[in-house]
Amino acid sequence: MTNTKLPRLLGAAVVSAGAILATTTAPTATAEPCADVELVFARGTGEAPGVGGVGQSYVDALRAQLGPRTLDVYPVNYAASDDFNNREAFASTVIDGVRDAGNHVQATAANCPATKIVLGGYSQGAIVAGFVTANEVPAGVPAAVAPKPLPASTADHVAAVTLFGNPSPQFLQQYDAPQMTIGPNYVGKTLQLCAQGDTICDGTPGGQPSFAHITYGFNGMTNEAATYAVDRIAPVPAPAA
Repeated sequence: MTNTKLPRLLGAAVVSAGAILATTTAPTATAEPCADVELVFARGTGEAPGVGGVGQSYVDALRAQLGPRTLDVYPVNYAASDDFNNREAFASTVIDGVRDAGNHVQATAANCPATKIVLGGYSQGAIVAGFVTANEVPAGVPAAVAPKPLPASTADHVAAVTLFGNPSPQFLQQYDAPQMTIGPNYVGKTLQLCAQGDTICDGTPGGQPSFAHITYGFNGMTNEAATYAVDRIAPVPAPAA
């Protein structure tokens, strides 16, 4: 990895939400082969495997607002590493997350074409989810190791992209990390939520972690994101006459 500073991206944002928000184990898949909606979510730094505390709050909000529609949840399979001393390995785990999430989105679109996909992430996971939407390999990331951008047709299956506490361009710049740009096929369906006072995402120059960065699971923003996503998912079919 040529950009050895990338692992520091979330080093300053590591106020581990896992230590404050209750985490859960990976959700059990439903027996149905294809759900009405599938959430693909990347947890934050240091959280246990699964969707993490913010992710679980989001799952609960989606289930409440989807009504009778079924929801499957896929926790992105990546380390969410906090091993900042091993910079090359840390950077590779972020790439692993982008690859795993992208592969799952493509597989869902191919195998369950009627399923509406919601892509999301928190903190380090928001970086992972955001890069999944990119239509080109970010500057500074060798093409040989970067996942290929999703096919344009895949975007039709993604109803919404919801990012919590996504590090701002100013925050990324101070660590010489590649800028994350939402791909043009996803811009109109992306919601980036930044809590008031969260200096990781609010553009504060030299921003360091604040308490606000770990409040997304209980500050109402997961409900806001669920409303945004549900509004972009096809309405519940009317009962047969």
